[in-house]
Amino acid sequence: MEIKFSKLTAAGNDFVLIDNRTNIVPESGYQTLAKKLCDRKYSIGGDGLILLEKSSCKDFKMKYFNSDGSHASMCGNGGRSVAKFAYDLGVADSKMVFETDAGIINAEILSENRVKLDLYDPKDLKRDIKIETSDRFFDIDFINTGVPHAVIFVDDIEKIDVFKYGRQIRYHKTFAPYGTNVNFAQVAKDNTLFARTYERGVEDETLACGTGITASGVISVLKGFVKSPVNVIANGGDKLSVSMMVENDKISNVVLEGPAIISFKGIVKV
Repeated sequence: MEIKFSKLTAAGNDFVLIDNRTNIVPESGYQTLAKKLCDRKYSIGGDGLILLEKSSCKDFKMKYFNSDGSHASMCGNGGRSVAKFAYDLGVADSKMVFETDAGIINAEILSENRVKLDLYDPKDLKRDIKIETSDRFFDIDFINTGVPHAVIFVDDIEKIDVFKYGRQIRYHKTFAPYGTNVNFAQVAKDNTLFARTYERGVEDETLACGTGITASGVISVLKGFVKSPVNVIANGGDKLSVSMMVENDKISNVVLEGPAIISFKGIVKV
């Protein structure tokens, strides 16, 4: 079987996107296809697979799978990518509303390669968690921005071993049984953060993580390190913006803005 696809990159997070409104990919094949197509040595390669599907009440539905085949309810950079993909297909106008497994998302195409997402309110905030790894302690804040995220502030983000400590914290008993994504953030000048993320499901550091950047921005505002809107520089060098309303520890009106670019299109045999 041959399937048309598009490859999109959002701040260095890259995805394989398929228009599945005609159910060319059956639900039973989602996870296997994700693992196959995201393989960087034998196939297209990507951090995840995104399927654009029909919705009975919104413009479309987004289904997201990590490169290891695991399902995730939401992906921020993936959300901006699917919005760009839908607009390019003519499925949605520049302002659109779509379904995810974490909730309803509003998106807007701001320019040719820049997309804004109005996200749902974060939940499950937990402050000042003490975690011991193999050779050091970390102070962690936790929040769910569609998927779970631990946020750790460091003095020098270039020196932190993201893979080593990210992996240990991702699988730490504190976050069992599902684990967590792990973000390391450094506060810089001009209301800016640098952020690096170990992504659950990819099981490695990625060049960017939209929900992780959002989590880092939210926690940094709650701690009083910066004010909304926050500029966040991803590991790949791209700049994103996170804005929100804050009342005590209640976060609302969260907006993530950043790049989404169509790298190439093609047909793959599966």
